[in-house]
Amino acid sequence: MTDAITAFRADIPQEALDDLGLRLRRTRWPEPQTVGDWSQGVPLAVMRDLCAYWADGYDWRRCEATLNALPQFTTAIDGLSIHFIHVRSPRPDALPLILTHGWPGSVLEFLKVIGPLTDPAAHGAPDAPAFDVVVPSLPGYGFSGKPTATGWGVETIARSWIRLMRRLSYDRFAAQGGDWGAAVTTSIAMAAPPECIGVHLNMPLVFPEESDFADLTPAEAKTVERMQYYQEHDSGYAKLQGTRPQTIGYGLADSPAAQAAWIYEKFQAWTDNRGLPEEALTRDEMLDVISLYWLTNSGASSGRLYWESANAFQPRRLDLPVGVSIFAQEIFRPSRRWAKRSYPRLVHWNELDAGGHFAAFEQPALFVEELRACFGAMRG
Repeated sequence: MTDAITAFRADIPQEALDDLGLRLRRTRWPEPQTVGDWSQGVPLAVMRDLCAYWADGYDWRRCEATLNALPQFTTAIDGLSIHFIHVRSPRPDALPLILTHGWPGSVLEFLKVIGPLTDPAAHGAPDAPAFDVVVPSLPGYGFSGKPTATGWGVETIARSWIRLMRRLSYDRFAAQGGDWGAAVTTSIAMAAPPECIGVHLNMPLVFPEESDFADLTPAEAKTVERMQYYQEHDSGYAKLQGTRPQTIGYGLADSPAAQAAWIYEKFQAWTDNRGLPEEALTRDEMLDVISLYWLTNSGASSGRLYWESANAFQPRRLDLPVGVSIFAQEIFRPSRRWAKRSYPRLVHWNELDAGGHFAAFEQPALFVEELRACFGAMRG
């Protein structure tokens, strides 16, 4: 393997799209749920409607063209092909920035923020900070390669991202992430490469300590309630992917309806909506993500990251500058005092009134403003 960087274009074979349509039309459906809400999973009528549109109304080639309008590349790191989007700013003072997605995310969730970040003048903010943006696909996700051996946990990915930024000849950069992206970005900060000026997290890995429970604020008490709800009612996917990713992988690889339900449920649970995920994201946007997982057969390989890094979501002390943005419907909404224990150099903290777990996807304008404020403060 060499350090070569190769141009990449998405080009899914038509046979794969034809096969997807055939499988969707031949889906064997279960009986309806026995409740009137989403508490048993995606309701049957909703799921059938989504898959009917996926089969006969959705256009993957539109998504593919949007991706291919951006500079995409692959490069081999530790023997694995890593796919990434790399858009340079026209501004000479642009700060290189690596953005990392999570599960069930992808590079697609950042497409709406790349333009404003790289070329703020063209998006009505000529005095705003500018960035060179690098958006890699996690190993086992999207168009990146699938690891064939163990060892690709968040620490390895963080080291690979540092190598990627060096390979792109950046002698300074910043990093950002949520979900698994937060774990990877936290690991970058823990490694503290001299090039990294600081990080931004929209899902900080900070949690209450035993002593905190004696004097919780109302907001902290609500966060604890949400954490308990997640553990009891919303974490089954993580336990399964963290223990038996291969087993669930057979269903996700064979049935597009299964793959769609596995992800669509999380769009409903984790976005800022009033009951339906379409109130936060368009149906096409969600099917873009679902299609990327299906067409790259990433159900098992993406879930395997939970097995590799089952203990990644733990508090970590970061000595680099850190910025945090808490969007309204994030899964966990930790308090600033909890964060200060782990992030002594906390330079930016904001709690927003909109948005959910997929911050850049749901609220791109707010996300861009948060990054501008955060890294603007770090640069002085």
